[in-house]
Amino acid sequence: MGKIFCIMGKSSTGKDTLYQRLLDREDLKLQQIVSYTTRPIRAGEIDGIEYHFCTQKEKGALLAEGKVVEIRSYHTCHGVWDYFTVDDGQIDLEHHDYLIIGTIESYLAIRDYFSGDVVVPIYIEVEDGIRLQRALQREMAQENPKYEEMCRRFLADAKDFSPEKIKEAAIGHIFYNECIDKTEEIVASYIKSLI
Repeated sequence: MGKIFCIMGKSSTGKDTLYQRLLDREDLKLQQIVSYTTRPIRAGEIDGIEYHFCTQKEKGALLAEGKVVEIRSYHTCHGVWDYFTVDDGQIDLEHHDYLIIGTIESYLAIRDYFSGDVVVPIYIEVEDGIRLQRALQREMAQENPKYEEMCRRFLADAKDFSPEKIKEAAIGHIFYNECIDKTEEIVASYIKSLI
């Protein structure tokens, strides 16, 4: 039986970079699970790579078909943005191990959906000042920066990823991303020990 490794952590902890690096490693042979979102696509993103970008109507159809494994809705400064995982045929645990990016809530929902020890948390942590600096640099690079939303998300992370929530989710391993190269090797070794 394969595993689903769920990378999670506050915004601007390097999750996306780590995710791509782990997917690119030949020694891990991890498959991608592409989540869905109703948020607008950012500069440089490609539909079907970072996310499946969809409309509210398309999201409603997936919900009606019973294909949504988990869904998170965020009341942003630009309206409600939904992020969700869909059982759309891309997951075959008999033959593959997978990698996905999520939150504590999505990790718990995916874990409950697939049951057992199939879903493994990989929690990434970075000092808040460094995170804020990274978030600001990323937002400044956008064609239409959304600074208010960046600040809202930064503050919401403190609640969404509180020590209490991490403990309640029984997340035992925390990986500190001070150097992406070192973090990649540590996380890759951890994954190898479980597959």
